[in-house]
Amino acid sequence: MLMQQQRNIKRTRRMFARTLASAKVPLLFHTSKVTPTQTLVRPFEALFSTHIVDEKPILVRDFIHSALYHPIHGYFSQRSRSVGVLQKSIKFNHLEGRKAYMRYLDDVYKKSDISWFTPVELFKPWYAHGIAEAIMRTANFSVPLKIYEIGGGSGICAKGIMDYIKLNAPDKVYNNMTYISVEISPSLAEIQRETVGHSHLSKFRVECRDAADRSGWGDVEHQPCWVIMLEVLDNLPHDLVYSENQVSPWMEVWVKRQHDRETLSELYKPLQDSLISRCVEIMDIDKTHTPQGGVMVKAKSILSKFYPKPRRCWLPTGCLKLLEVLHGVLPKMSLIASDFSYLPDVKIPGERAPLVSTKKDGSSTDYGSYLDAEGNADIFFPTDFWLLERIDHYCSGWLKLPKDHSSKQAKKRRTIMLDTSYFMEEFGLPSKTRTKDGYNPLLDDFKNTKFYLSVPTHNTQ
Repeated sequence: MLMQQQRNIKRTRRMFARTLASAKVPLLFHTSKVTPTQTLVRPFEALFSTHIVDEKPILVRDFIHSALYHPIHGYFSQRSRSVGVLQKSIKFNHLEGRKAYMRYLDDVYKKSDISWFTPVELFKPWYAHGIAEAIMRTANFSVPLKIYEIGGGSGICAKGIMDYIKLNAPDKVYNNMTYISVEISPSLAEIQRETVGHSHLSKFRVECRDAADRSGWGDVEHQPCWVIMLEVLDNLPHDLVYSENQVSPWMEVWVKRQHDRETLSELYKPLQDSLISRCVEIMDIDKTHTPQGGVMVKAKSILSKFYPKPRRCWLPTGCLKLLEVLHGVLPKMSLIASDFSYLPDVKIPGERAPLVSTKKDGSSTDYGSYLDAEGNADIFFPTDFWLLERIDHYCSGWLKLPKDHSSKQAKKRRTIMLDTSYFMEEFGLPSKTRTKDGYNPLLDDFKNTKFYLSVPTHNTQ
């Protein structure tokens, strides 16, 4: 039964993995040079729809974006009912314990022709209420409350947050608030309108567009606002860099179609893409963090001759692009993001590698190569929250890279990373998701998920 539940819940199929070490909640809410090398082709091959890769090679991030979001062939277009909607909230207090909860989920999935239920759906309305409480403790109510949600799924988060604010905030806060969902999927956008529109029609709207596209945002908004991203980072396109051994320079990975027109392979080129180069510099993946750097480089050089070890590193370039856009158009935004901090049993090689999984007839299959994705597979990545913080600070102007000689004044941000259990204990109502014997799936089962919160400060030093 445990394995069945792990196969049912999207991305939390390994939800019962070992608990990460945690710290107490701080009182945040109270008061290189690359040498060009010869282009290579490696035998990472897979059959794939020729609609994704044309005659010209494309970067890995473009391949992943098409595999997930292509309007016809993409995963989220073909699986319009991939995000499940529960007909009614789960009454956790009526369940005896873990086994009863698992049986309930198993029964729900068998009756539903969908791929997954998100945490905000499984724990509605309590999950959204916790997020709303975090916003209310920090929001500046001297200006109208404005919330953007990126990738709103079924709309249940928006509805839960607005319901909570209507019941618990001063009337003027709800009466003057605006909630905007930025959703790339037309089918999910329509579901959101149906979910939220009946209750909060005058406060809520959906903008069906790509949030990472700057042209869709219009003028810069200088008022404070909130941005919510739940399970968005894991589905953002990533790039891949490759190195032949421990000392060889990093190279960009491109995807090309072979001469048979059905087989795909990887193509390696010297670093030249600006987004990849910025991400590599932010990550600082080529720096030797030791006072004996020269000695270490020589040792690695000798080792690479006798024991060459290819290196593959996945870069969150989609996250970098999105945060660059958001900080540019919403300079006073506060951010709440939730996602998976690690994904056990990943078959695909490389640091921060994704899971590529498809579900058919109730059973899931994980692929060994991202090139196996044919528009019928979800591609999702773990979030490196330390790197997310660096990208956030870089995009806000606080983190300066060595090559950045601009005199633009930086705006410091206060950030915090919390395990989901700590976030919900601090801001939510854990008693509402507890079963009769004390088992609490919201606190106990999502050990590989975290919340990231980032708010602007007035400090500029």
